[in-house]
Amino acid sequence: MASIETPTLSYDHEFGQHNEQTSQLSRRPSKPALSSLISVHDFEDVARQTFTPKAYAFYSSAATDLVSHQANLQCHRKLLLRPRVLRNVQRAKTERSILGCRSSAPFFFSPAAMARLAHPEGELAVARACGNEGIVQAISSNASYPLSDIVAAGKPDQPFFLQLYVNTDRQKIEALLRSARDLGIKAVMVTVDAPVPGKREADERIAAENIVAPISGAIAENDKKGGGLGRVMAKYIDSTLCWEDLAWIKRVSGLPLVLKGVQTAADAQKAVSYGVDGILLSNHGGRSLDTTQPALLTLLELHKCAPEVFSHLEVYVDGGFTRGTDILKAIALGATAVGIGRPWLYALSYGQEGVQHLCEILKDEMITSMKLSGITDVDEAHPGMVNTALLEPLVNKGEDHPWIKWQPKARL
Repeated sequence: MASIETPTLSYDHEFGQHNEQTSQLSRRPSKPALSSLISVHDFEDVARQTFTPKAYAFYSSAATDLVSHQANLQCHRKLLLRPRVLRNVQRAKTERSILGCRSSAPFFFSPAAMARLAHPEGELAVARACGNEGIVQAISSNASYPLSDIVAAGKPDQPFFLQLYVNTDRQKIEALLRSARDLGIKAVMVTVDAPVPGKREADERIAAENIVAPISGAIAENDKKGGGLGRVMAKYIDSTLCWEDLAWIKRVSGLPLVLKGVQTAADAQKAVSYGVDGILLSNHGGRSLDTTQPALLTLLELHKCAPEVFSHLEVYVDGGFTRGTDILKAIALGATAVGIGRPWLYALSYGQEGVQHLCEILKDEMITSMKLSGITDVDEAHPGMVNTALLEPLVNKGEDHPWIKWQPKARL
C-alpha cells in the first residue's frame, strides 16, 4: 500500500477544527475576492489551492481509475443544443416543483458528507444559503452537524430532504426517520448504489482525522487499508438492504421516498412497482463502482426501454453538472431536476456567501441558455432541443446482451 501522508493542517476530534499552531506553520494561499469567481470551475480552482490536502482529496476523489467520474463530465459535452430563433425571450422563468416543494431553479444540492471540512459552519451555512436562494438542500447521513441544527439554521418551512444510509442497527434508523418527520423533512433519499464503499485512492493516501458524523455516529479513523474517509465512515452501512425494505422505510418515515443511485431502466421499472416517489439517476459522482455509465446515458436508456416510468414518478439526475447548459439539457430530456454535488462543497470555502454566489451563477447561466435556445420557461424545454446523436450508440437496449448468448450458472 502507498504511504499515508500526514495532513497539512491537523484537526480536533469533533468536527475538523484547525489546530492553531499547525495552521500558523502551514498557511494555505489566500483566496481571491468572491466577486472575481464567475464559474463552477473557478470555485474548484480555489478549493484545490486552499483546502487542506485531506479535505480536497475527500471531496474531489473518485473510484479507482476515475473512468466514471471523467465520463460524467464528457457526456455533457456530447449533448448538443438546437436553438430556435426570432422568439420573444425578454423574460425567463426557472421555477420548478420538486416533490411538491417549490424551487427557484430546476436543481437541488445533492447530499455530501462532512461539509465542515470546507468551512467551520458547514451544512449550517449551506442551509442559510439555500433558504435565501430558494433551493432544496438534501442533508447527508454523514453531515458534520446534527440534523436538528441544520434544519434550525434554515428559514421557517424551508424544504429539506434527508439522504439515508441504512444502518445495520435498524432501531437507529427508525429513530432518525421519526426525528426527520418531526423536524419537517420533506422526503427521504435512500442511497442504493453503495452497499459497500468504493475505493477512492486519493482519499486513502492521506491520513484521516478523527472526525465524528453526529447523525450517523460514524467516526473517521485510519486502518491498514489507508485513511479514506468515505470508506472508514461507511462501516455502519447495512449491505443487506433490499427492495422489500422500502415499505418499512416509507411506513416509519411517512415521507415521500426517493431512490438515490438507480443506474438501469430495469431498476427504474422496479422502483415504480415498489411505489417510490422519485429516482435519482446517479453513479455516485464516480465515487462508488468505477466504469459505471453516466446518469445521462441511464436517462436516455429510460426513454428507450421504459418511457412509462416518467409518468409514474419524478426522475432526477446528477453527476458532473457544472454549467447552466448541462442543467437545461437534462431538463429537456425529461429530468424533473438536477443534483449539484461537488460544486457547492467547493463554493463553501467562502461560507454562506460563496454558496449563494454559486446559485446565482448557475441560475444566470440557466437563464442565458434558455433565452439563447428560444424558450422562456423551464417547462417549455423538450427533447427536440437536444441533439443526442453522439450518445445514442452508447445507450443500452435492455438487460440482455445483444449478441453474447453465454449464460452464467446462477441467475438473479
